[in-house]
Amino acid sequence: MESVNTNQKSYTSLIWILSIAIPVVVAILIFTPEKIQGAGDWVYMLPHLNATFNTLTTIVLLLGLYFIKQKNIRAHKSMMSIAFTLGSLFLVSYVIYHSTADSTVYGDVNGNGVLEEAEKTGKLMFWRGFYVVILLSHILLAAIVVPFVLFAFYYALTDKIEKHKKIVKWTFPIWLYVSITGVIVYGMVSQYYLN
Repeated sequence: MESVNTNQKSYTSLIWILSIAIPVVVAILIFTPEKIQGAGDWVYMLPHLNATFNTLTTIVLLLGLYFIKQKNIRAHKSMMSIAFTLGSLFLVSYVIYHSTADSTVYGDVNGNGVLEEAEKTGKLMFWRGFYVVILLSHILLAAIVVPFVLFAFYYALTDKIEKHKKIVKWTFPIWLYVSITGVIVYGMVSQYYLN
């Protein structure tokens, strides 16, 4: 029994460490002015790949919901495992991109990385405001959902189904929102990608 409690505490500690480390590392990579050099032009394909990961995650999450409503636990587990894998691949791709390339600025028509006065037109600023609200909610909830997703998987894998059910009531809608808004953000900013 003591071994089980020790393992549970170890996994719980690991989940909290990852839940703090992931957003911190991502923030450092995004806000560090110096990017890692020498990665090559292939990194400019990563935002498109990330949008694909988010689209597939949305579809798979909805399939996971459908299967659990049908009481098809095996298919549900498969879909949620695929969603978790897609999310992990997204995270790796996202970190590689933001550690090697500057972020694209919404409304930066001339592609110089700065929103200049001439680019701050009325209609464009309205859509930029909408974009920023969606982007900020996406980023904030993406950071918040990490421990919930990890605990949901931990509870499912350790057959703590009641705890799993309680946590996914909050986790699922947040995760779905993050994946959908990831696609929306990409769709809005992709017209400003240079490569």
